[in-house]
Amino acid sequence: MIRISPLRVIGPDNEQIGVIDREAALRMAEDAGLDLVEISPEARPPVCKIMDYGKYKYELSKKQTKSKAATKVSDLKEVRLGRSIKVDKHDIDLRIRKARAFLMDGHKVQFVQMYRGREVVHRNLGMDIMRRVVDGISDIAKIEIAPKHVDRRTIMLVSPDKVKVAKLEAQIRREQKERGLSDEQAEAEARAARQAALDAVKDDEDLDEDEGDEAEVGVGEGVNEERSALEDELGFDFEPENQTRNFKR
Repeated sequence: MIRISPLRVIGPDNEQIGVIDREAALRMAEDAGLDLVEISPEARPPVCKIMDYGKYKYELSKKQTKSKAATKVSDLKEVRLGRSIKVDKHDIDLRIRKARAFLMDGHKVQFVQMYRGREVVHRNLGMDIMRRVVDGISDIAKIEIAPKHVDRRTIMLVSPDKVKVAKLEAQIRREQKERGLSDEQAEAEARAARQAALDAVKDDEDLDEDEGDEAEVGVGEGVNEERSALEDELGFDFEPENQTRNFKR
């Protein structure tokens, strides 16, 4: 509570009102439906501003959060699409939602598709899953390492596209304002949506993605022929594995 009088008062539009007594400043704030906030208590006379204190605290919190985010190193998150290509489409969609939450938070995401038993000779099905993933994240992400085969896995690395993410965030804010949400309500809704996406996917150990174990088989001429066919279809070679490529759809 402000106890000292007189006060140097700044209006809600940053206009200099001047030095007035405390009661007059409080009446002005009340008439404007705002608060009288002491911003420089050590000054003589103290400096106060007529403002929305709740909005002021929210904006200050946003600035602090952005400052922390700017100094935070982006983490690499892994999203396992399945221990088998028999994963249900609904489970894939859940993993896409989880990846989108990571990407919106600024993290890179590595997708991993596993193969079991003789599935290794049908890795074109794994590539179909990767294409489905690309379709689900292309509005906010860019591909750093195109899908490639590594042993009994197909992996792909993506990172957030800052321009696309900013555009989507602006669109979401507009829609929230049209719904009449305050800044605090909009931020709370966004946090809840991100957390729901992360919680929607069960741990890989709890997923029943396979109908049963199959005998492990070696990689022979059939796999090499399958790889050549995929390379021709996609327009790039899978080797060398460490080279970054664009994913041609």
